[in-house]
Amino acid sequence: MLPSMSSFYDNLEMWIKRQEEVKNLFGKAEESYENADRLTLITLARLAFHQMERTIEAFDNWLKDPLITVHMPREMLVELWSKLRRILYELIDLDVEHTRKFAEHLKELESKGLINPLFTSRLASNEEKRQRRPTVTI
Repeated sequence: MLPSMSSFYDNLEMWIKRQEEVKNLFGKAEESYENADRLTLITLARLAFHQMERTIEAFDNWLKDPLITVHMPREMLVELWSKLRRILYELIDLDVEHTRKFAEHLKELESKGLINPLFTSRLASNEEKRQRRPTVTI
């Protein structure tokens, strides 16, 4: 084994170990999520997004590196895409479903007069800012 490769392999093993530890921690943290309060559920979701962002960024950097990808066999890339596409479509479906349900929930709250006035104030403020922006054309 080349001396420089040893530290590279060590880094790969450390990454794998950290990812497995994070997975185990999430498993422990979410054991009773069905009974968790709203703050805990929001925290779990945000931590999950953060972990996904870190993992995606690392994966993207990995695939940007020509010294890595030149050694990656096509079969591994096919396998990767096969798994990524399922995750991608599932994430898009989750986003659409969640956004649709939340929109319906907000409409129901609005019909009952239960929307927090600060929420509508923020929406109005954002709309004003959008109207004041100059139109950019290419």
